[in-house]
Amino acid sequence: MKRAQGLQVVPPAFEAEALAYLDSLYRSALRLTRVPADAEDLVQDTYLKAFRAARRFEPGTNMRAWLFTILHNTARNLARDRARDTVAIDSEIVDRAADGPPPGGASAGAAETPETLLLRDTLAPDLQAAIDALPDAFRQAVWLRDVEEFSYAEIATMLSIPVGTVMSRISRGRHALYERLRAPAGSRPVASWGDGRMRRTSDG
Repeated sequence: MKRAQGLQVVPPAFEAEALAYLDSLYRSALRLTRVPADAEDLVQDTYLKAFRAARRFEPGTNMRAWLFTILHNTARNLARDRARDTVAIDSEIVDRAADGPPPGGASAGAAETPETLLLRDTLAPDLQAAIDALPDAFRQAVWLRDVEEFSYAEIATMLSIPVGTVMSRISRGRHALYERLRAPAGSRPVASWGDGRMRRTSDG
């Protein structure tokens, strides 16, 4: 058994199951932060909180959804803290992320990590760009439903919003993706998801 932060014992089974979702948590963290280093910090904070709360987790319940809830709560708290601090560099980072990778130089290479390269290989470039261009609220909801395949109720818990709002954001986000991709690429957007949920829009 392993100690987390030297305060409590974390059962090996709990640790193994939690760490199995590391890649999935990182993908969502990267969508939330748009900065690889910030995504890594967010995931680390998520696991620290999860290990501290290990005794409160009920075995047999959905650990993946529980971890994603911690991730999104942590991201919201960090965003509030940064907004209060009004640090100028934060705005600069967001602007750069919205505009795409910075042109040339070492800073462009710094954003290239195995994880970002994997994401680029997994999603078609036009689809990835379309997802990144969605407003934050739509992007989070669509990603959690269509990529991570959480239920509406689970997403509502993670984002602390009503289920109806989740459904609305997903519907509007999907429509925005379709409209963005349809113009340059004909009927490609829905098929680009492969086995994902994007093509099953009839489920709400």
